Amino acid sequence: MGTEPKVHRDGQGNVVVPKLPTPAWKRIMDLVGAAGALIVFSPVFAVAAVLTRLTMGPGIFFTQKRGAHGGETFEIIKFRTMTNERDSNGTLLPDADRTHWWGDTMRRFSIDELPGLVNVLRGEMSLVGPRPFYAIYLDRYTPEHAQRHQVVPGITGLCQTQGRNSLSWDEKFELDLEYIRRRSLLLDLKILWDTVGAVFGGRGADGAKLTTVYAGKDGTQTEAQE
Repeated sequence: MGTEPKVHRDGQGNVVVPKLPTPAWKRIMDLVGAAGALIVFSPVFAVAAVLTRLTMGPGIFFTQKRGAHGGETFEIIKFRTMTNERDSNGTLLPDADRTHWWGDTMRRFSIDELPGLVNVLRGEMSLVGPRPFYAIYLDRYTPEHAQRHQVVPGITGLCQTQGRNSLSWDEKFELDLEYIRRRSLLLDLKILWDTVGAVFGGRGADGAKLTTVYAGKDGTQTEAQE
């Protein structure tokens, strides 16, 4: 990667993230894999949609702006995992008060991620890559951390097979950068295989209930629901 453009700051101090090209084999695998997964998991998709509607009310899907390839943004699609309960003023209750057993179940087994296969078909995500963090984090990255956006974000990645939400932010960034350095067809296939074990084993999923919010350059982190 020595001759490839590096992440750097421009004259205004903004982080510039050059895009690394997506190999043809990866895009083909994404299209075939996502389309196949939508067909195979269509019964799970249907049951999840019905249970979400019946147990948590209107609004099956949840969309949110996330960081994308090259530091751009896109709308990620997921199954909604929290209720829409509000206080007397119409303000949403805190996340901890809106959790639901069905939402927790979907998070534990990553069922809430199934709609993201549509993002893969659109080319906004890949089956494998660094997980897309909140878009509000983009202007908090150091140039080193921003390197994770040189490639297309993924539904799963090294972080999801080696601890998921139980990992620290430093560990997540290091694994993301390791993936970029080593990315290959064999590595992607291994990550997909390991993801199956991580999902069915529920490894690292408990951390989804309380995680830390990335604060960026000053290094401070606060706890929050994700």
